[in-house]
Amino acid sequence: MHFLDFVLRNLLRRKVRTGLTIVGVSVAIAAVVALLSVTGGYERSSKEQFASHGVDLVVVRGGVVNYNTSPLKQDLANRIEKLPGVRAVAPVLSNSETIPGSYSPMPESGWSIDSFEFAALNLISGRRPEASDDHPAILGKALADTLNGRLQDKVKIADTDFTVVGIYESGNVKENRSAVVLLGDLQKALEKEGEVTEFDVAMDKDASDPAAALVTLKRDIENLTDDEGSKLGLAADSSENFVNGDVQIKMARAMAWVTSAIALIVGSIGMLNTMIVSVLERTQEIGILRAIGWKKSRIMRMIMVESFTLSFTGAVFGILIAYLMVLALAQFPAVGGLVNGRITMQVVVLAYVLSVVVGLIGGAYPALRGASLAPTEALRYE
Repeated sequence: MHFLDFVLRNLLRRKVRTGLTIVGVSVAIAAVVALLSVTGGYERSSKEQFASHGVDLVVVRGGVVNYNTSPLKQDLANRIEKLPGVRAVAPVLSNSETIPGSYSPMPESGWSIDSFEFAALNLISGRRPEASDDHPAILGKALADTLNGRLQDKVKIADTDFTVVGIYESGNVKENRSAVVLLGDLQKALEKEGEVTEFDVAMDKDASDPAAALVTLKRDIENLTDDEGSKLGLAADSSENFVNGDVQIKMARAMAWVTSAIALIVGSIGMLNTMIVSVLERTQEIGILRAIGWKKSRIMRMIMVESFTLSFTGAVFGILIAYLMVLALAQFPAVGGLVNGRITMQVVVLAYVLSVVVGLIGGAYPALRGASLAPTEALRYE
């Protein structure tokens, strides 16, 4: 009988047990892939949004966890704009609320009328807000569809009526579910006159060494002082590092890994239990194989191939389950704008690497135990 025939026969000998083991591994891998895809998708959306808007540096209040509760004075934009290497500064006031009658979040941004970030929005109907407008708003297409909002309709933002003057479409799932209003209007609605959440900075593009210019500008911003010579406590970082360092994203990433680790441990224990029982059931068979000349290494290889076959099969189904889960989550209103329904190749590769780990943990000890059986003792085993 061929080597692989032994492996297949042994796996099919206890079909229910084999199936349940694959299910256990599938659930563990699905948890890893789904959780990392959701957290990674939101992180990528935030980075893509900054990149598409041409934002090089993000300036916030340093040493705080929640930037929304630690606002900055809007007039700081003038001082930052005068620094060498700065092309434009966009003050931004961010807010988020739940869409009325829904659990879906609605991110809101207040931009000044001359913000360079308006140029990044692809208007599919209507126009940009104008200074003469009374509480104008432009909505992402996905948000407009959710609100059934059309041009000149009234929408409630921060308990204030705004008039829809434009609708834009974005490939960024987060931005596509957002609303943009004029900075002054949102400040009044939130009772935060003269305050902003952050400053988005676009740098000059003619620097000979952009990386060095960014470091220099970051230092200059963080060294800004008040009239008494004390530092203003600003923190400036590249848009990518800003997203990477966001406390909420870091917490979500940590929770994803903790939950994934628990799922993997449970899956590994299930695999280990299956393989140990399988070896004990086949003690006589292994003794016969040893008696007819099979080496210890061949016995170990057979058991390890069985373990890896189970874990790899579990990984295939786990990735498929995770893909369907992420697609389904993207349709839920409660996570609208947070999940983009994509699973990256890096996460898929990681899933297969983890399946190897599960197979190794589940098969190593049973393989050693099976290979260590003496032929005479194995043949006497009942």
